[in-house]
Amino acid sequence: MTVRIAMWSGPRNLSTALMRSFENRADCTVLDEPLYAAYLSSTGLDHPGRDEVIASQPTDWRVVVEEITTGPVGSAVQYQKHMTHHLLPEMDHGAFAGLSHAFLVRDPERVLTSYAKVREEPTLEDLGLPQQVALFEEFGGPVIDAASILASPRAALTALCAALGIGFEESMLSWPAGRRDSDGVWAPHWYSGVWASTGFAASSPGAADPLPARLEPLLERCLPYYDRLAPHVMTPDLMDGP
Repeated sequence: MTVRIAMWSGPRNLSTALMRSFENRADCTVLDEPLYAAYLSSTGLDHPGRDEVIASQPTDWRVVVEEITTGPVGSAVQYQKHMTHHLLPEMDHGAFAGLSHAFLVRDPERVLTSYAKVREEPTLEDLGLPQQVALFEEFGGPVIDAASILASPRAALTALCAALGIGFEESMLSWPAGRRDSDGVWAPHWYSGVWASTGFAASSPGAADPLPARLEPLLERCLPYYDRLAPHVMTPDLMDGP
């Protein structure tokens, strides 16, 4: 029986690097943001490569959900990289119930500093924190912080895999640089750092940059949502290991 992992993340959360990590397992295939076209089609937002994205995927979220919950896989593990802001109000959360849910979080200040380099004026909706909290409260599941993965990849991934009911594989710690056929068509706009990386240490964009002053009010709006998830984050003392 295939384990279908739905990893729900906001943007700039190390999410693509974590997808690389799972894809490097011998038993795993990945889906890169399968709801992106449905999100753009419904909202009318002008993201980089919008027309290409819409042409590359189904725009009916129901079609996507059927594919990711019951469609053929061909591997023991399927890792689905989901952006929480792609989950729109008209999308029935219950349709996702058959998936193994997990949540990737990151310090909102780091997220905003990084995301503002691609979109100058992000909104709370762009970051998907309210949707992430709603999904966690409905489904539960392991919550992992990007900082823990960067600090101790082996220990963090071992704990995450155990929580998902799969074994950790050493191959998850590094991968060849470059593009993947599994990358979405939007990758040229967003994935340059991951394309250059071979492991987690090289995938921490904007770590030392200061937060632009104009984004400080948005940070204040983000923090209550992050704080609701923070008590559930796997802590270092639960991730002892080499």
